[in-house]
Amino acid sequence: MRIIDIHTHMFPDKIAKGTLDFLEGVCKTVPYTDGTARGLLASTEEAGVDISVSLPAVTRPSQVESVNRFASSYQEGKVLSFGGIHPECENYKEILRDIKSMGMKGIKLHPDYQEMYFNDIRYKRILSCASELGLMTVVHAGRDPKSPDDIHCTPKMALEVIRDVQPDKLVLAHLGGNECWDDVERYLVGQPVYFDTAVILDTVSREQLLRIVRNHGADRILFGTDSPWAGQKEYVGILNDMPLTDKEKSMIFGENAEKLLGLS
Repeated sequence: MRIIDIHTHMFPDKIAKGTLDFLEGVCKTVPYTDGTARGLLASTEEAGVDISVSLPAVTRPSQVESVNRFASSYQEGKVLSFGGIHPECENYKEILRDIKSMGMKGIKLHPDYQEMYFNDIRYKRILSCASELGLMTVVHAGRDPKSPDDIHCTPKMALEVIRDVQPDKLVLAHLGGNECWDDVERYLVGQPVYFDTAVILDTVSREQLLRIVRNHGADRILFGTDSPWAGQKEYVGILNDMPLTDKEKSMIFGENAEKLLGLS
C-alpha cells in the first residue's frame, strides 16, 4: 500500500529556524522536524511514507516568485512541492500557468494568513483558473491558531465556493474545517470536495471522524499530517489503528492522492 502525505510543510534552509520559531509561538506546538527539506525527507522515510507533498503559504504577493522558485526544485522523489499564490495578485492567471509549466501539481491557499475570507471573488477566480489548468487546490479550512476567533474559511463559505465555482480538485484541509466538524457534517459532507486528515487525527473524536469518512466517502478523504506540526510516523499509526476496512485505508493513505496527482 502506497502512502502519500498530501499536507506537509518545509522552508528554505536560511529561514527554516526563524519561521518555525515564529510559528511555534503562534501554534503553541513543538514541531516534529526542523522545517527543512532534509528534515521532512528524514521524517518521510522514518514513517514509511512514499511521498510527502509540501504546501507553501504565501502571505504577501511579493513572496510569490521566491516561493515558487524554491518549490520548483522539488518536483520528483519522495518530497514534492505545490506552488503558492496570493489572492491579491492581479496576474493570477499568469502565475498559475507558470506553476503548471514548472511541473507542479497544485497550489496552497491559506485564508487566515492571507487575511481574506474564502468566499471572496478573488479566491473564486483563482480556483476557477486552477481547475481549468487541472491543478489541485488545498486550502486551510476551519479554525487556525493565528486568528482562532475569526475563521476565514468556514464550512458555509466553502459550500458557497463549491456551488459557485464547481472546482474539480479542491481539498479542504483538516477534515473540511478544523474544529468546525459539526458544520462540516451539516454543510459539506456529500459535496463534491475532498477533505484531508492534517493535524486532526488525534483531536477529532473517533466517532465523528468515522461518521464523516463513511458519510462523505473514503474515496474523498486524503491522508495528511501537517508535518512538522504533527508526527508522520505517529499519524500513520493512528490511521492504521482506525476501524476502517483495508480498502478504505488504501484509498485514504494513497489511492485518492495518486489519482489527483496523476500518479496512478
